[in-house]
Amino acid sequence: MKVLGIETSCDETGVALYDTEDGLLAHRVHSQIDLHAAYGGVVPELASRDHIRRLPVLVKQTLDEAGCPLAGVDAVAYTAGPGLAGALLVGASFAESLGMALGVPVLPIHHLEGHLLSPLLSADPPSFPFVALLVSGGHTQLMEVDGVGEYRLLGETLDDAAGEAFDKTAKLLGLGYPGGPQLAHLAQAGRGGRFRLPRPMLHSGDLDFSFSGLKTAVLNVVSDPAWQKADSADLAADFQDAVVEVLCAKALRALAQTGLRHLVVAGGVGANRQLRQRLDSALRRKGGRVFYPEPELCTDNGAMIAFAGACRLAGGQAGGDDAAVRVRPRWPLADLRSPALTGPAAPR
Repeated sequence: MKVLGIETSCDETGVALYDTEDGLLAHRVHSQIDLHAAYGGVVPELASRDHIRRLPVLVKQTLDEAGCPLAGVDAVAYTAGPGLAGALLVGASFAESLGMALGVPVLPIHHLEGHLLSPLLSADPPSFPFVALLVSGGHTQLMEVDGVGEYRLLGETLDDAAGEAFDKTAKLLGLGYPGGPQLAHLAQAGRGGRFRLPRPMLHSGDLDFSFSGLKTAVLNVVSDPAWQKADSADLAADFQDAVVEVLCAKALRALAQTGLRHLVVAGGVGANRQLRQRLDSALRRKGGRVFYPEPELCTDNGAMIAFAGACRLAGGQAGGDDAAVRVRPRWPLADLRSPALTGPAAPR
């Protein structure tokens, strides 16, 4: 079965074709970084308009690359939430219209479920159960994962997500958009230990996170009259150290509490080199292992949506039959259930 995946939750347009027998056949991603850079962040209306322009082209390119005619698509999966309402509506409308024209099932997919399952697309995938650290610009959560749709929330951020804190701190340091990757790059040239930054909730005893206070601590440093722009790399290094230390400590605590040995890290921040090095080292010492998506699948992409759709179809979940366009900009991952229990997937 060939599943076409469509991702338009924010500022990347992703399309992919996944075959349940042959794996990922092709995928394309268009980033809107250049479009939003002049504004220092994502402009929702511009994002939606760009998705409209890019989707038909990317679908054709993806199908051509896979050598699959449009009539060869057996199902369509699309991101129904969470995300920007307008951007989600573009993908949902396109997918539902395409499904109606082809007479194939259409499945609304949870964006975070796509990220969570994306490491299963790797050549050496994890097996259930595992602990997942979902860490991106909009989300920082720890989940216990027993199977597709079987998720238990262990902890989450109480304010800023880790990626959001990276972006806001980068702006404080005068870096361009997107700030997170630029701050991580700058930190490589820095010398850590110069600035005493907090490790929020490191010893809270639970698995929740908080990063807004860390961002405020950076603001206090750069607002000091003694602050020198030449110290930016060192401050970036200390900021990154603080975030990585908290993420690692909480992830290890989640593994200890659940008794599991495998950790999946997904989401854009999961590509951070220091985070990967520290987690890999810590899990090796404890006899565990960390699994990541392929590098090109760390950011938002259609491949993870196509794969999640294929997983739910394999579990017996049917697509909606009314072609209604439904999106859910706010959609807790814990609300999902296993495919066998949900029936038709229709966000309300």
